[in-house]
Amino acid sequence: MKQDVYQKVTDKIIADLEQGELTWLKPWSAGNTEGQIIKPLRHNGMAYSGINVLMLWGAAIEGAYLSPFWMTYRQAKEYGAHVRKGERGNLVVYANTITKTEEQDDGSEEERKIPFMKGYSVFNVEQIEGLPEHFYAKPEPIIVSGSPPPHFRADV
Repeated sequence: MKQDVYQKVTDKIIADLEQGELTWLKPWSAGNTEGQIIKPLRHNGMAYSGINVLMLWGAAIEGAYLSPFWMTYRQAKEYGAHVRKGERGNLVVYANTITKTEEQDDGSEEERKIPFMKGYSVFNVEQIEGLPEHFYAKPEPIIVSGSPPPHFRADV
């Protein structure tokens, strides 16, 4: 039976709520991100978006992963690498529409957009061995400068 992707995402959020672990909140203050906000990245460097950002931020915090890179089992294999035995993947979703042309009763054709969503598992590169070295590089910490001195008054 095909699993309902919507239900899997909902179940994950509810499970976190029931445990009091709101993993998608404030990743910038989590210990494992060292104060740096990084959007999760696909193997090709493109950023994830939507619910995937929240899901992967939560997975990174739970797994204490520092790397922003995520990839599928097959993508790791294409690099000549392998997912370590016993590692578990994390759900990401892909949503889009397909266009279907349907013939109407009067003989005319009408295009109809049909939304769909599918889910697949990705692994953080820290769960994978044998990737090119650039995947394992630790992100540089961001130094926040320009903070006003303690005696600064905004109303002056």
